[in-house]
Amino acid sequence: MFEILKGLDYTPFLVSLKLASLTTLALFIICVPLAFFMARKNFRGKSVIESIISLPLVLPPSVLGFYLLVFLSPYSVLGEFFDKHFGLRLVFNFSGLVIASCIYSLPFMFSPLVSGFRSLPRSLFWACDSLGKGYFSKLFRVALPAIRHSMLSALVICFAHTMGEFGVVLMIGGSVSEQTKVASIAIYEATETLDFAQAHAYSALMLLFSFAVLLIMHFLGAKGAKIQA
Repeated sequence: MFEILKGLDYTPFLVSLKLASLTTLALFIICVPLAFFMARKNFRGKSVIESIISLPLVLPPSVLGFYLLVFLSPYSVLGEFFDKHFGLRLVFNFSGLVIASCIYSLPFMFSPLVSGFRSLPRSLFWACDSLGKGYFSKLFRVALPAIRHSMLSALVICFAHTMGEFGVVLMIGGSVSEQTKVASIAIYEATETLDFAQAHAYSALMLLFSFAVLLIMHFLGAKGAKIQA
């Protein structure tokens, strides 16, 4: 087993780590102000917006992958724009993979954050208003530190979910070596070619990674419970 791990191509894991890191960072930047707004405001159509954000949770990856493939293809408005002005094709390309991953992993970042913001008492923001605190001061200096447990959970869940993506990644990125071939695709291809030794090695590494994520989640949950107590 150690000999297999020694000669294993770790490039798919590096691609997965790069994809998960960029996706998590992009979604954190997008979802923090979005979740803060959605948690504090009531308006017509709010349920529709939240349902759209949560759609990837229940939509089959093949369905989502198909529509993303159509949306990002060179024959779509967005795909044609990037192809014409930047010479960049968004399908079977790492850039397109990041866009697809952000859409697919959006609810995994959004849901913990919006739940955390909703748990904050309104009196906290009334106190901020009385002190003349602005929007960004409320968000970054008051709200975010107060929901650090939810924030860390969102970061870990989003990162882990992106690491294990398969269906959407396969349809949008395919299996381009050193660009879109992630760990889950490497396992699939090793199994297809009956290279079970390599499939076992890749799967074992993903299993260890997933177990580490669960340990982190349980640790964060226990720590959050102690703080609340």
